[in-house]
Amino acid sequence: MTSPEPQSPAPQPPEPESKDRVFRSVPAIAGGVLLLAISGWLGIDAVISGEGRTPWMALAVLLLVVPLVVAFTLRPAVYAGDDRLRIRNPFRLVVVPWGQVAALRSAYSNEVLTESGAKYQLWAVPVSLRARKKAARREMRATAQARREMGRGEGRGSALGMTAGLGDGLSREPMSDGPARAETDRIMDELRGLREARHQAESARGEVTVRWAYEVLGPAAAGAVLVLVLLVVG
Repeated sequence: MTSPEPQSPAPQPPEPESKDRVFRSVPAIAGGVLLLAISGWLGIDAVISGEGRTPWMALAVLLLVVPLVVAFTLRPAVYAGDDRLRIRNPFRLVVVPWGQVAALRSAYSNEVLTESGAKYQLWAVPVSLRARKKAARREMRATAQARREMGRGEGRGSALGMTAGLGDGLSREPMSDGPARAETDRIMDELRGLREARHQAESARGEVTVRWAYEVLGPAAAGAVLVLVLLVVG
């Protein structure tokens, strides 16, 4: 008799990869789209109806302006994964493993500090002092309302205690479910929490890499050279 051949175990399905959380500035994107629309309208009009060197100058200016507008408005983004933080700034792409992140700092701009002392600004998560003040006022109003509700609850509880011996058995929980925070401050809190959770992970180790965005710098530099040449030629 021949012994049955051992069956190989069924292959396990691959584990789904965790997707990066993406943070971008919606006002910057809206402003960039508006600027591109205005630039395109003016530039195309100058190319079609311009005379002499005007069409060439319009094309050169568009070649210079469009990459810069895209770089400062549409390009910036922050990708937060389980192992690394990718920072896409106007002219650079910075990849920082969580093991290399020393701190995430918020002042007049949001920045990431590495273990080596390098500092990189998070262009896609801009600080809004107006939003911070608005959140602070909202928190003050919520705190004042919670105190008023607590005072009324204590008064009703005392009255019930005098008549029915119930004491002040009313809830004293505050009305707010947490401190009010500006949107970018909440994003920074989330990034800090992810850094604390993944800082010691083995897969979150590595070196910081920086790559220049030549796809933006090249066309912008070519446009600047063309503008200078046309101005010199006159």
